[in-house]
Amino acid sequence: MRIEQYRILKKSLINQFIDRLLSFSIISAPAYKGFNNYAFQEIKSPEEVSLKYIPTIIPPKKYFLPIRETLLEFQTDNELKIEAVTEYENLILFGVHTCDINAIKCLNLVLNEKPKESSYLLRKKHIAIIGIECNDYCDEYASCTFVEAHIPTTGYDLMLTELSNCFIVHIHSARGMEIVEKTNIFEPVTIKELKELEELRNNKLKIFINEIPIEKRYISELFDRSFNASVWKELEHKCISCGNCTSVCPTCYCFDIRDDIDLSLNSGERYRVWFSCQLDPFARIAGGINFRKERSARQRHRFYRKFRYLIDRYGIIFCTGCGRCSRSCMAAINLKEVLTALIKESESKIWQR
Repeated sequence: MRIEQYRILKKSLINQFIDRLLSFSIISAPAYKGFNNYAFQEIKSPEEVSLKYIPTIIPPKKYFLPIRETLLEFQTDNELKIEAVTEYENLILFGVHTCDINAIKCLNLVLNEKPKESSYLLRKKHIAIIGIECNDYCDEYASCTFVEAHIPTTGYDLMLTELSNCFIVHIHSARGMEIVEKTNIFEPVTIKELKELEELRNNKLKIFINEIPIEKRYISELFDRSFNASVWKELEHKCISCGNCTSVCPTCYCFDIRDDIDLSLNSGERYRVWFSCQLDPFARIAGGINFRKERSARQRHRFYRKFRYLIDRYGIIFCTGCGRCSRSCMAAINLKEVLTALIKESESKIWQR
């Protein structure tokens, strides 16, 4: 730990800190929506912010990849005129959990490949991330330890970790340092706070224990053996193809392109919307052929996209353990239970911890 990268913020000053952020930037933070649900939304006062929350209904991915995004506008009255559209704004995302920060890192890998996703990358330049570390599990659906997303590493500008008497703040970027200087509310860190942070992280090793009975290094081999597992057929009888799981997933990035033409036929727009591999039209092609017609094939595809295919391409698991898919599933399909069932069905014993 480099002491110059840390500051402390008194707990009594957290609202004042948010107020100072609001003085120079739009802030989006988790807010309570009732029935134990939370959502990232623009806030106008510190009292709206929930510092302790379970993962929001829709992940903060929505600020980087909007649910509906206009790509271009066109006029056809006299001659065809086409204008590309890119919408962005300066924004601070406040209180982002490490699972969602890991998800943004996954998206960075995909959308930074050629052809680069210019709209995403432009928004990313204008969004600052202030994270908040989880010192305990958010609820029973989380599996962040298994995918090693429970400890902050990279991907943020500032990270707040709650200690006994203050928040210790890790400055991870030049933009983070700029926020520290602009708000002018932090105090120098001492060895005492750094030691308490080290003790907290050591204690988390006892609290956060691998939620899946398999070592992470074996997950690829498990899925290599599980393509024809009976688990997928069992899921077919449960899944109702509502698409909730992919709609709330922080690392899903599939989309559909649509055109909307004015009734005058003189103008219109082309826009992009989130799409789901769990919906029947997703894999339907010309001639009415659907190469992933069965719900079992769609569920299998979803799991392989998280735990196998993208490991080959990017070297990382694309599940961040946030638990949103399990939390939102109307058929009570639980990701941890599915993985455990695949392990039990496997003939080999190498999966055991």
